[in-house]
Amino acid sequence: MIIRYYILILIIALLFSACSIRKHLPANTYLYNGAAVSVTATPDSSLKTRAVRKSLQGITFPKKNKMFLGIPYKVGWWYFIGEPKRESGLKYWLRNRLGEPPVLNTMVDMEANVDNIVAYLENRGYFKSKADSSSSVKGYKWKAHYNVKLRPPYFLDSIAWILDSSVLSKDILTIPPTDSYIKKGQQFELANIKAETRRVDLYLKQKGYYYFSPDYIKTYVDTTVGNHTIKLYLSIKKETPLVARLPQTINSIMVFPNYTLLTPPPDTTKTSVMLYDEVYIRDTVNAFTPKALLRSLTYGPESLYDVQIHNESLNRFINMGAFKFVKSRYEPSTDSINPSRMDVYYYLTPLNKKNIAAEVGGFTKSNSFTGAQASINWKNRNLFKGAEKLNIKTYGAFETSPNDSLKKNNNFRLGAEVSMSIPRLITSFNIADTGYYPPVTKFLLGFEWMRRQLLFTKNFIRGQYDLTWRRKTNRIHTLAPVSITYNNASQFSDEYLQKIIQFPVLEFSTRPELILGSFYNYTHTSTNPNAVNIYYFNGNVDLAGNIAGLFKKANAPFSKQIFGAYYAQYVKLDVDFRYTRKLAKDVYLANRIAIGAGMPYGNSAYLPFSKQFIIGGGNSLRGFRPKRLGPGTVFTTADQQVTYPQIGGDYKLEIQTELRFPLFGAVKGALFAEAGNIWMKNELLYGSEGTFSKNIFRELGVDVGAGIRVDAQVLIIRLDIGIPVHKPWLPLSERWQRIELTSRDYRRENFVYNIGIGYPF
Repeated sequence: MIIRYYILILIIALLFSACSIRKHLPANTYLYNGAAVSVTATPDSSLKTRAVRKSLQGITFPKKNKMFLGIPYKVGWWYFIGEPKRESGLKYWLRNRLGEPPVLNTMVDMEANVDNIVAYLENRGYFKSKADSSSSVKGYKWKAHYNVKLRPPYFLDSIAWILDSSVLSKDILTIPPTDSYIKKGQQFELANIKAETRRVDLYLKQKGYYYFSPDYIKTYVDTTVGNHTIKLYLSIKKETPLVARLPQTINSIMVFPNYTLLTPPPDTTKTSVMLYDEVYIRDTVNAFTPKALLRSLTYGPESLYDVQIHNESLNRFINMGAFKFVKSRYEPSTDSINPSRMDVYYYLTPLNKKNIAAEVGGFTKSNSFTGAQASINWKNRNLFKGAEKLNIKTYGAFETSPNDSLKKNNNFRLGAEVSMSIPRLITSFNIADTGYYPPVTKFLLGFEWMRRQLLFTKNFIRGQYDLTWRRKTNRIHTLAPVSITYNNASQFSDEYLQKIIQFPVLEFSTRPELILGSFYNYTHTSTNPNAVNIYYFNGNVDLAGNIAGLFKKANAPFSKQIFGAYYAQYVKLDVDFRYTRKLAKDVYLANRIAIGAGMPYGNSAYLPFSKQFIIGGGNSLRGFRPKRLGPGTVFTTADQQVTYPQIGGDYKLEIQTELRFPLFGAVKGALFAEAGNIWMKNELLYGSEGTFSKNIFRELGVDVGAGIRVDAQVLIIRLDIGIPVHKPWLPLSERWQRIELTSRDYRRENFVYNIGIGYPF
C-alpha cells in the first residue's frame, strides 16, 4: 500500500508538472521533443540501416530536454522555481542546478540538420544519398522527422600518389604503407583520409620539412570506376610554397637561459652572446654553465630538422627542473639567402633559484595510533650552475594511542635528509643518454632518531647513490650501485628487557643491522592511458652483502659484524604487473598480481625488517588491516605487532581484481576481490606456521568489498569497505567465512574501512 501511495503521488506530480509547462510556454511555440530519423535503403542496396540511423540520430541538433515517462521534469522545475532576482543565491542555484530551460521548436534549424545529415553520409562514402524533413505536433510537444534515402557506400579500389621528380616527392615515396589509414577495399571515410594526411605530415616533419602542412596535400576521387568503387588520388597542391617543399637544415642555435617577458632581449642579433660548441648563448648574469645547457640539446648546427628530436630537446629543458617556461621559435636564417636553412631560438624562463616550504599535518593509523608531523624543506635548484638541485629536509613527528595497553607507548621521530640531484649520469660505466628526459644522478644522506617510549630508541643512517634514465618515455630505469642503511638500538626500557627475557625472539627487532647493497628497478607503462588495454609492469632486483661476505665470510646467521653491526646478506626479486581492460565508457576491469621472493643466506636468517614484503591495508588486501595477515597461518601477538618494526615476510603473493564504473557526476563505484599472503623462509621469527610450504593456496587471505571514489579533478578521494571471507589463521574447517551483512556484530568485527587518495592500483 505504501509503495502504491508513493507511485500515485509521483504520477500526480508529473501530471501537474506537464500542465505547468504548457501554461508557461511562449505563445505560438512548442516544446521540442527530439528528432526521429528514418533510413530507407534504395532498391539497388541491401544495406542494414540500423547502425546508420543510430549514428544520424546523434548528429541532429539541438538535444531535447531530459524526460521521465515523457514528462520534462527539469523544465517543470525551471518554471516552478521562477525567475531569480539576481545571478546568485539559493533560488538561482536551485533553478540552474536542478532544472533546465525549455528547448523550443523555434530553436531547431531543420534545413541545417538536413545538410548535416547529407554531409555526414557523403563523408562516409554514401554518395548521392538524400534527406528531407517534416514535423509533427502532439499536445504541447513538437517533433522533427528526417527521412533519408540511403545509397550504397563506395569502397576504395586503389590509392595512388601523383608526384613529380622533386626531393619532396622522393621522400613521400619512402613513407611506409603498412601504417596507412587508407587501404584498398576499405569503405570511403573522410576521417581516414585526414588521418593519413596528418601521418604523411608527421613523417615529413621527421625528414626536415618544418614548413610543410597537411593542408598542402590535395585528395580527389574518381567514382567512374563502377560497381560502387572509387580510385583515390593524392598529390601536392601547386600553390605549396617553395620553403614547404624543401627539407630544412639548422643554420644556428641561440639559447636565452634568463628570458623574461619584462625585458626581452633582442633575439635577431648575435651581440652580447657567447659561442660555445657552435651554439650561441646569451646569459648576461652567468647563471648557467654552457655545458649544462647543451646537454639538453639533442641536435646542433647543420642538423636536418626533425620534429621528434626537437620535442626531445624541449622536454629535456623542461625536465632539468630549473625552468618555469620553455619555448622555441624557428625562423628563416638571417645569415643565408638559402630557403632551406633556418635559425632556432630557445627561450628559457628560470624558476626561483631558492625556496623554502613548511608542512604540518595530522594522521591516524590502523594500529590505533594518532599523531602529527611537521617538516621544513629548503631547496636550491641551481647549486653549481648546472641545474643541480640541493634539497635539505628536516622533520619531526609524534604519535600516541588512547588504548590502555598502548597509552604510555608514545612514539617520537626526528630526522634530517640531504640530497642532491644532478641532471647527468655520473658513473664509471657507459649508459646511453638519449630520449625525452635528461638522466639524473642522485646522492642522498639521511639520519633519523626514533624513540618508542615503552621500548627503546633507534638511530637510522642512510646513504644512497643512484642513477635514473629513460630510453623511452614509458620505460624508466633506476640503478643504485651503492645503497647503505645502518641502524642500532639503545636506551632499552625495563619493560622491554622483561619481554626479551620472556620472549627471546623479540630481541631480533633491535639487533644492530648494516645493509650494504645495490638495487635495480625497471618500470614499463602503456603509452596511451585511454587505450582499451592498459599495462603496467614494475620489477626490482635487490642484492646485499656480497662484497661484505668476501671480507668476512659468515658460516651461520648473525655470526659476523662490521662496525659493530650484523651485515645483511640476501637476494630479493619482486614484480608488480597490472592489466586494465576498458569494457565500456568509464567502465574498467583492473587486475593486479604482485609476486616477491627474498632469499636470505650467509649472515642473515631472514630479510631485514625494512626489506620484508608487507600485506594488508588500503593499497593491498583491503579486507585485512596492516600487521593482521600472515606470515602464513600465524596470527601475530600484540607483543610482535608492537615490537617488530613491521610484520612482513620473505615471500609474497598478492592478486587483486576490481570493477570500476560510474555512478553519478564525479562519483564512481567499485567492486573488488583480493587474495594473498606473506611467508618466511625459516621458523626463527614466527615458528613453523609462518614458513613457506606447498599449502600456500590454503593459506591465502581472501576478501571482497565495494568502494566509492570522488573524482575531484586534481585528485581522487577513495573510500573502500573490505570484508575478509577467508582467514588463514583459523582452523582449516573454519577459514571460509559466511557474510552476514544484517548482523551489527558481524559488521563491527569484519568491516574494514580504508580511506585513500588515488586508485589502490
